[in-house]
Amino acid sequence: MSQTLVTTDIDGAVAILTLNRPEAMNALSAALRVQLASAMRAVDADEKVRAVILTGAGNRAFTAGLDLKELGSDTSNLGAANAERAEENPVKAIEACRKPVIGAINGVAITGGFEVALACDILIASTNARFADTHARVGILPGWGLSQKLSRIIGISRAKELSLTGNFLDAETACAWGLVNRVVAPEALLPTAIALAEDIASIAPEMVQSYKHLINEGYDRSFGEALSFEHDYSTAANSKVEAKDVEAQRAAVLARGRTQRDS
Repeated sequence: MSQTLVTTDIDGAVAILTLNRPEAMNALSAALRVQLASAMRAVDADEKVRAVILTGAGNRAFTAGLDLKELGSDTSNLGAANAERAEENPVKAIEACRKPVIGAINGVAITGGFEVALACDILIASTNARFADTHARVGILPGWGLSQKLSRIIGISRAKELSLTGNFLDAETACAWGLVNRVVAPEALLPTAIALAEDIASIAPEMVQSYKHLINEGYDRSFGEALSFEHDYSTAANSKVEAKDVEAQRAAVLARGRTQRDS
């Protein structure tokens, strides 16, 4: 019987996916990669799920990256891992998920694990979290997007510092650099991620998915092209909205604002 390397727990509209190989620091074996991609596709297809949390079992590691022991000395396997089909590639599966994916980074996210974290839409880090890009130190180049994503998030000079040294980045510095949204105590990590996921899930799923698509599509373009895309996309979408529906939802927004102010 095959081991469950990725567990899925669904509570209401929130799905929690947990990398479940703590004895190996949740290293991304071939089997785990396939199970993660499959689990991500499943929650994407589940219309009851409106937001997804991805985390790792234990407090040591979110994921330590590709399982180098499994890969052994056959470097052709490294290319195969990068070139996997979407249904077998966890990074592509996370990126393709229509629902927002919150990475709850409970421990180290190293190299391929760093790339998995960067595929998430939002990152919340435990004080135990640390990030490292050790591609150069082990003599391979990234193939899941790290070399391009990281510089766009924290700036090219900081990205070069991390990638060309292989040094670890602690959670607080990662937050200061804009890599993660916030840092919390280990025991507060999942509750914080769940509360954020529930906030997202309280908005109409069609709107959340449409807005995520708008942000992602624009981010991949030049600023001028992105503004034009937003204009065209929003004009088409907003033309289908009725004024009475906006007014009804405006009252709910005001009430929620008062509740948050007083809490």
